[in-house]
Amino acid sequence: MEGFEKKEPFQAETIRDNLVEMIRSFTARCGINRVVLGISGGKDSSVAAALCARALGPDHVWGIMLPDKVQPDLADSERICASLGIHARIVNIGAIHSALTEAIREGAGEDLYPDGKGLPTLFESNVNVPPRLRMTVLRNIAQSLGAFLCGTGNLSESTVGYCTKDGDTSCDFNPLGRLTSREVVAVGLTMPELPAELVNKAPSDGLSGKTDEERLGVTYLQIHNWIRLGSSGDAEADAVIERKWRASAHKRRMPTVLDPFSGEIL
Repeated sequence: MEGFEKKEPFQAETIRDNLVEMIRSFTARCGINRVVLGISGGKDSSVAAALCARALGPDHVWGIMLPDKVQPDLADSERICASLGIHARIVNIGAIHSALTEAIREGAGEDLYPDGKGLPTLFESNVNVPPRLRMTVLRNIAQSLGAFLCGTGNLSESTVGYCTKDGDTSCDFNPLGRLTSREVVAVGLTMPELPAELVNKAPSDGLSGKTDEERLGVTYLQIHNWIRLGSSGDAEADAVIERKWRASAHKRRMPTVLDPFSGEIL
């Protein structure tokens, strides 16, 4: 399985430096030296932003915060941008989200959101709306600036399908696409410009009121071990992870990914 080879021992500093050089190489090859990315206040967007700032300089990186009406941890996102010295902008997608939901309700009817029968409920389908709206906003800003849109998803998330097709999977390049969640943390902790407590912050979608691990039913350590060691060490967790991996295969048609282990731009 591509990307699942054992990568031990993990050299976080080497991986960090490889990715910085690869971002420089990729952007130079395309003649674009500006990057836009969404900043959520969590480890993935923080580490991706820090890598881009090191590669291109903070003045060439735009961190866009995209709350959906109210975001309790918005201050974390602002802190990341300030710590890195990158451009910071806030675009609240709350009104866009409300308008879209209302337009669908009026034009298509409630029968598009049937409960039961294995079909998506209104809540389940609506959870994917904000990532897709954020992608649209980010694409608009990136095009206006003549910039690349940097992805922030990691290998653990894509393995179990914890991502939104045409949402957070849509980007021009992804520096974290071959790193597990634990590896992203390890890389982040090598960068003193990032607040360590935000790198270690428990990830959540900011929508359901639950952490990622609570929603997934397995831990990121178990996912990491399944990917890198072939087993989480727990047969039930292995079954959950493999089931999610198989069911989400359609989501893993990834954009350009920078692989620091092989030095390839995929």
